[in-house]
Amino acid sequence: MFTERFLRDRRGIDLEPEERAVLEAAITEVRTVAPRETIVRAGEPLEQSTLLVEGFMSRYIDDRRGLRQLVAAHVPGDFVDLHAYPLKTLDHDVATMTAATVAIVPHTALDRIKTEMPALVVKLWFATLIDAAIHRAWLFRLGRLDALGRVAHFLSETNARLISAGLSDGRRFALGLTQNDLAEICGLTSVHVNRIMRQLREERLCTFRSSLVEIADPERLARRGQFDPAYLYITPALAPGQASKGQ
Repeated sequence: MFTERFLRDRRGIDLEPEERAVLEAAITEVRTVAPRETIVRAGEPLEQSTLLVEGFMSRYIDDRRGLRQLVAAHVPGDFVDLHAYPLKTLDHDVATMTAATVAIVPHTALDRIKTEMPALVVKLWFATLIDAAIHRAWLFRLGRLDALGRVAHFLSETNARLISAGLSDGRRFALGLTQNDLAEICGLTSVHVNRIMRQLREERLCTFRSSLVEIADPERLARRGQFDPAYLYITPALAPGQASKGQ
């Protein structure tokens, strides 16, 4: 089932079996996409939206010199560009970060869902609102945290999101990103990220080797990154790091 991770273990939202079956039926194509491939260009007309089944994706904006600024990172189960349904074009590009499997949902299928299943429409809207909450946390991370705090926050957030997707046991998860990816996500240089990862190892908080993140102390890592998972709306028992804003 391609939609099994969509809105999985989200607080206050449960997809009924009929609703999930309708979403499955709305998928017209499943694609395997190579790493570092742009699948949506800013400004192009869109008649479909993309559900990420496997892998990691990003949204980004290029500056005038062609330098990329990541504005979102997506994990399996995310409806990456569901907001393209009402907007019809995006103001940013969407690309894979790793090899990925994506499911394509035409907007005509969403038209039918809007007409026939208003309760499901509210749940799709809920997914876009979680996206917005993650964007606000992204702004907080870049605007208020020091370098180590930014990396700690991102790793804590990713751990929580992957727990919800069934892809982390709370302490270990696969993360097929490079240190340069982490630098772009956290607004740092690759050299600075290398120093931060060494500091995280020395403080026995976490390690990141061969695409595997191992978190020695999830709660302490969350405190260091001022990470509070409430904005992810994940079932509380599954969300590590109920951290205070202090360090």
